[in-house]
Amino acid sequence: MNRIVHFEIQADDLPRAAEFYRTVFGWEITKWDNPSMEYWMIMTAPKESKEPGINGGLLPRKGPSPVEGQCVNAFVCTVQVDNIDETIVAIEKAGGTLALPKFSIAGMAWQAYYKDTEGNIFGVHQMDPSAK
Repeated sequence: MNRIVHFEIQADDLPRAAEFYRTVFGWEITKWDNPSMEYWMIMTAPKESKEPGINGGLLPRKGPSPVEGQCVNAFVCTVQVDNIDETIVAIEKAGGTLALPKFSIAGMAWQAYYKDTEGNIFGVHQMDPSAK
């Protein structure tokens, strides 16, 4: 099977983007010491974790920033969270903005979409079989 094994987030301001994701999700983000390119490694769980998921990277945007109202032109990653309402508060407090309000996936979960400080859209997802 061909699985996604790494994700990348493009940003205009890498330290600001790193702080956003550290604050909201508690990810470990460190600058990679490589003189040929600016790249920050993202660990979404400790190295020995058996929790499903992938790690990624943060890199400088190579073109213009997304404009308000443009369609999504990339894969959208969704982060599974324990409490979507608490996560939404943390996202907004850290400077994220609403892209699509929280909605139910009946019998399965709650979902919402936000923009990070760099204008990138991402999802948050809370499993909840009682969602209606």
